[in-house]
Amino acid sequence: MTATESPVISSSRDLWRQIVVLLSAVIAVVVSFLGSGAVVGTPVSEVAGGVLDSDATLVAPGGAAFAIWGVIYTGLLLLGLNQAMSWRRTDARQRRTGWWITASALLNAAWIAAVQLAWLVVSVVLLIALVAVLVIIMIRLNERPATTRYEAVVVDGTVGLYLGWACIATVANSAAAGLDAGIAATGTIALWSAVVVLVVAAVVGVVLAVGLKGRLAPAIGLGWGLAWVAVERASGIPQAPVVAIVAAAAAAVTVLAAVVVRARFGPSAVRENQAVRDF
Repeated sequence: MTATESPVISSSRDLWRQIVVLLSAVIAVVVSFLGSGAVVGTPVSEVAGGVLDSDATLVAPGGAAFAIWGVIYTGLLLLGLNQAMSWRRTDARQRRTGWWITASALLNAAWIAAVQLAWLVVSVVLLIALVAVLVIIMIRLNERPATTRYEAVVVDGTVGLYLGWACIATVANSAAAGLDAGIAATGTIALWSAVVVLVVAAVVGVVLAVGLKGRLAPAIGLGWGLAWVAVERASGIPQAPVVAIVAAAAAAVTVLAAVVVRARFGPSAVRENQAVRDF
């Protein structure tokens, strides 16, 4: 610190931010567990007559895809614990993203509650809001790269994976809401609507890759979901080979775009004297 610099002063707002972020992460995990139907409530795949099941619409990912939630929720808890450490209290990245991370966790909990109540249109609105909040967090994380590998994985990696998966979850929930409203899940119109939606998802993947300078985690989250849409439409019911091919291509484009953009921008070590590569 030079003679002209002032020390960063901790305030009660910083402490409250740390407490609230950690609590919101715990709330998101607890509500997710309760909303899974394992103890109370209805399994998500059975809500509203099963419109969210993997065989309900042409853009629903296979059941195994949802294992990613375990990774995301574990990451959220680790993120909450990481930012709660005393030396993180005045961290500029935490100050810039903490309240937004809280918003994302609470939106996630609200989304699960809406699904349990079979308020599918509301659930779609909440997912769109969640995606918007996660984009804001990622943009702010990009402004100040991580300083440790642990932070890059636990903070940037978790939020990025969360963002990518939330994008495909929005697609699947929108289709489920349409089915619940009486829109046919199969047929020519449904088939080509699914194709268009998956192409749009690939475009979103490319936009995220460019806008976030080749972040891998969002591409992995979105690519994972798209890949499981491809698997389900290739081997599940209803089968839709065209949708499977487009979904697989969309997954490949999403991941490839991030890799190409990442290679173009090069290591984050060249800017702001950072020694850690963004994830």
